Amino acid sequence: MGTKLLEIEDLVVEFATPGGQGRAVDQVSFSMDEGEILGLVGESGSGKSVTALSILDLIPVPPGRIQCGRIRLAGTDLLSLEKDRIRRIRGRQAAMIFQEPMTSLNPVLTIGRQVAEPLMVHGGLTKRAAWSKACDWLERVKIPAAEKRMRDYPHQLSGGMRQRVMIAMALVCRPKLLIADEPTTALDVTTQSQILALMLELKEALNMSVLMITHNLGVVSQMASRVIVMYAGQVVERADTTELFHRPRHPYTDGLLKSMPRLGSSTRGHKKRLIEIPGTVPTITTQVKGCKFAPRCPHQFERCLQEQPELEPIAGHHQVRCWLKKV
Repeated sequence: MGTKLLEIEDLVVEFATPGGQGRAVDQVSFSMDEGEILGLVGESGSGKSVTALSILDLIPVPPGRIQCGRIRLAGTDLLSLEKDRIRRIRGRQAAMIFQEPMTSLNPVLTIGRQVAEPLMVHGGLTKRAAWSKACDWLERVKIPAAEKRMRDYPHQLSGGMRQRVMIAMALVCRPKLLIADEPTTALDVTTQSQILALMLELKEALNMSVLMITHNLGVVSQMASRVIVMYAGQVVERADTTELFHRPRHPYTDGLLKSMPRLGSSTRGHKKRLIEIPGTVPTITTQVKGCKFAPRCPHQFERCLQEQPELEPIAGHHQVRCWLKKV
């Protein structure tokens, strides 16, 4: 195991809703090593994005609130810091790429100004020096005619180009941790492949860690060395990527893998129907007595409906939250 860069312990995040107080993240714990790519997967509503936003203190207050837990980045307890200290860490030591660049990029500022700004704020560079370095970064993320694009506005770029701009903005100050929240969801397959290859290239060049948040297990299989599966705010399984894909131990993980489209998934010219997980993720205000996945699980039995299992090791680094693996 390498040096720990990120450590999260018993994180609880709650939101005030019209239906009452709801728990979006429920005692989540995990850690990342320096230089590691960790996959955090699950359906929409599983709590993975809220977990990521908590790291950079981006939970909207109100209605959200980090109730308890610890988040340490390179040994620094982030939850104990004042807001101005967190802002200095955000961008310099940890940065985030969001799912949809058009909602993250400022529509009335040029691309050049937006990429250069972190260099002036965190690096203390002059406007001219920051502009020059920002242009270098646009070239580094493979944006053609970078100098010309510096004067463009977000709406003048394609989705793939906007995502490259987001990567440049996130990495321009060389953070130790990159949080990528569904970075390829809105992109076509070819552009998605190019963006993932670019992220791997820059990760190696900068020796940074990447927390890859996605519902796409195909992306995780390409990028991550370990995977954490979340469901209804809880970690339900974690394992090395190869182990998880070859031997999933939680019915939810198994369902996610079976719902993935695969090449050659047809019989005599007829496409096979994808296997779906019945039902939906419970809302954050839904009270579940036993296992949170039990209402959707094809293997449930009486204990599943009455008692909530703990996350426990079963083999090596493989952990699972399921009564089925304990009987």
